[in-house]
Amino acid sequence: MSFTTRAVLVALAATTMLAAAEARTLKWARAGDSLTLDPHAQNEGPTHTLAHHLYEPLIIRDHTGKQMPALATSWAITADPNVWEFKLRQGVKFHDGADFDADDVVFSLERAMQPTSDMKGLLTSIEKVTKVDAFTVQIRTKGPNPLLPNNLGDLFIMDKGWAEKNNVTKVQDFKNKEENFAVRNANGTGPFMLVSREPDVKTVMKRNENYWGKGQVPLEITEIIYTPIKADATRVAALLSGDVDFVQDLPVQDIERLRQDKKLKVNSGPENRTIFFGFNVGDADLKSDNVDGKNPFADLRVRQAMNMAVNRQAIQRVVMRGESVPTGIIMPPFVNGWTKELDAAPAVDVAAAKKLLADAGYPNGFQTTLHCPNDRYVNDEAICQAVVGMWGAIGIKVNLVSQSKSIHFTLLQKQPPESDFYMLGWGVPTFDSDYIFSFLYHTRAGSRGSWNATRYSNPEIDKLIQTLSAETDLAKRNATIAQIWAKLKADTVYIPVHHQALSYGMKAEFDIPVDVSNQPKLKFVSFKRS
Repeated sequence: MSFTTRAVLVALAATTMLAAAEARTLKWARAGDSLTLDPHAQNEGPTHTLAHHLYEPLIIRDHTGKQMPALATSWAITADPNVWEFKLRQGVKFHDGADFDADDVVFSLERAMQPTSDMKGLLTSIEKVTKVDAFTVQIRTKGPNPLLPNNLGDLFIMDKGWAEKNNVTKVQDFKNKEENFAVRNANGTGPFMLVSREPDVKTVMKRNENYWGKGQVPLEITEIIYTPIKADATRVAALLSGDVDFVQDLPVQDIERLRQDKKLKVNSGPENRTIFFGFNVGDADLKSDNVDGKNPFADLRVRQAMNMAVNRQAIQRVVMRGESVPTGIIMPPFVNGWTKELDAAPAVDVAAAKKLLADAGYPNGFQTTLHCPNDRYVNDEAICQAVVGMWGAIGIKVNLVSQSKSIHFTLLQKQPPESDFYMLGWGVPTFDSDYIFSFLYHTRAGSRGSWNATRYSNPEIDKLIQTLSAETDLAKRNATIAQIWAKLKADTVYIPVHHQALSYGMKAEFDIPVDVSNQPKLKFVSFKRS
């Protein structure tokens, strides 16, 4: 063998070894799966989290909540205060090689406003989306909306041509279990490309080698294997054994033990999310109670009694092992409108709660059913079990129905809803109270109130909510927000429990910070070099 031939072979071997070393798979596990790959069908955290790797919005937020350019490079209000202009990123391609341009943005935003879209509530202020040129889009709103960009962080852009070719111009009707090609297939501009999708089993993605952000972000992961593992013990065992590299939702009871393992790293932080319970306050009678011809939840005194029966500190200490912050409002501290006064919860008072029930006509309590997810929030089922006992102490017997989030959320989103009493957690990606009002309190009609399963309807409050998207005087707007919250807290439509805290577990070679929206974006992840 000549020196030249030997040198070539050595060089090829070195190149092969380098390529192998750079091939890095991240095995990612969490309790529940994305509900769908259709990017506009569900406004739900884990669904968005997975979608952020395949698709992209115009604007994203980093792990601290700070806005960053994505498919838009800049955005500003024009000389017309009703019009926002977005300059789009050039040279971007979809995974199938098609070029990204303004037509895709116009198509995607219009698609997201369709009746079957769960994202339409974020776009209620939009009157029209217009292409100015290939890389400029203008959005006209129904009156000035200075906070429009806040609503676009999870509004993903699809390829118009791909959608037309595959007959997915209409958004999946999730609540009626409709299937379309976009439910299990994806063609975005994101940093990863879909390889395979088995819902509730495994999703495999590979690095997008033509990603526009290559060189601007680490993008060191070449493959992601995303696996939902519902059981806490099984999920932790997989991390300890090395079967997975990253667990997004550590069980609180295992956090301290995992911190002691030198092969692992645990990152903790607060989440922009509150956990609470909702009542059917609107129907004249309930299907799920033992009271004929009446709705106990329609009586404010009953709701107040149940609110003061919840021992939030006990839940924090025993159920959450300190990994939560008790609250009296369904608004995290990150959100515009939050105050310490609103956050205060009522003192636990069993005797006063029993008196309120007696005054309402239920001296012996009553019986009802609570629906609870068991694979969505940190210790969700255990929280439900704890409060069932607390309500039992004041005479209310609660039958607990615990089920997967895919079933649970469908009950709430159907019209009419099919649950009278339920747990829900709510994150606020816009960091503004209007998001909570529009989805959870506004009368369920048109694009608003899609997650309001309480049947609560207050025309005066609805009108105040509708003014928020067009009010440019921020002091006046914040005064309206305070006015709305004062009324809503007094009405006790929901029982807040706590602001959720998060802990991520990972192999020590990773350092994935807790994302305040619990949407880690793995294109930003770097590896420790040995």
